[in-house]
Amino acid sequence: MAQGAGSASTTSLDDGIVATAETCLSAIHEAREAIHGVIFGQEKIVDLALVTILAGGHGLLVGLPGLAKTKLVETLGTVLGLDARRVQFTPDLMPSDILGTEILDEDADRRRSFRFVKGPVFTQLLMADEINRASPRTQSALLQAMQEHFVSVAGERHDLPRPFHVLATQNPIEQEGTYPLPEAQLDRFLLEIDVGYPDRAAERRILIETTGVEDARARTVMTTEQLLTAQRLVRRLPVGDAVVDAILDLVRSARPEGGDPSVGKKLLWGPGPRASQALTLAVRARALIEGRVAPSVADVKALAEPVLKHRMAVTFAARADGESVTGLIGQLAAKL
Repeated sequence: MAQGAGSASTTSLDDGIVATAETCLSAIHEAREAIHGVIFGQEKIVDLALVTILAGGHGLLVGLPGLAKTKLVETLGTVLGLDARRVQFTPDLMPSDILGTEILDEDADRRRSFRFVKGPVFTQLLMADEINRASPRTQSALLQAMQEHFVSVAGERHDLPRPFHVLATQNPIEQEGTYPLPEAQLDRFLLEIDVGYPDRAAERRILIETTGVEDARARTVMTTEQLLTAQRLVRRLPVGDAVVDAILDLVRSARPEGGDPSVGKKLLWGPGPRASQALTLAVRARALIEGRVAPSVADVKALAEPVLKHRMAVTFAARADGESVTGLIGQLAAKL
């Protein structure tokens, strides 16, 4: 009897996943197409940003100026029905400028009390523009909010909205006056997304469609509740043993100790268990974006670099020999 009840429960759960997946797949496909209609020639970047949000994480966009990073975040907010805000990080930005502060109010009877004024972090999608230009203290305040999903001001807890995502940007060439994120803080980002130049055909389309009287405008496709449903679905999707083993093989082989001998000696440090967790969520989200309800080893290979790149570092000697984190990840992914 107990066994029969258990089997029925499993079947019901599977049916529930299938029914939810059918609805979510349609909405995700429509959202993806709507974003591609505004952001040209950056299909991979768009998909990685969607993976980040569907997996419930935060992303670090690294790219040169003028490559539509800001427009991408604005478009994502509109299409996914999220309240989006942007903060330009500067050296004089204070934690209170992001989190909020308490102000002293006085009523008609001259009674005084403190009132909390929320900062821009109280949004669903926050663009932290040039995050490495702010001081470590300000960076830490944001990164703590990213991890804990609440802020504490004057001993009082203030919960952040749900969902809550941060897409931060960094400029890789302007290093003067910057404070690079420490490795422990970089680990808070689900993916590091490299934003490169568009190809010629995409740049031609950009020239034609963005220099006329009207630009293409994003439209809202999903609601917040639909997005939350999709995020819950990502955590319910089954992951086969072959995919789990591929994730473990990849992450564990990318460590200086106990990893791949040909790679480990070239590394200062490698990814921890949080990388395995990130990869497990990300491959599920990528499967959904591509219209599938189960991830594959191909998803692990495709997401190896954005998940691991900011969680590893090569030795000075290896850099002198022309080795790079990207190259080493490629070697490890090819063995899966």
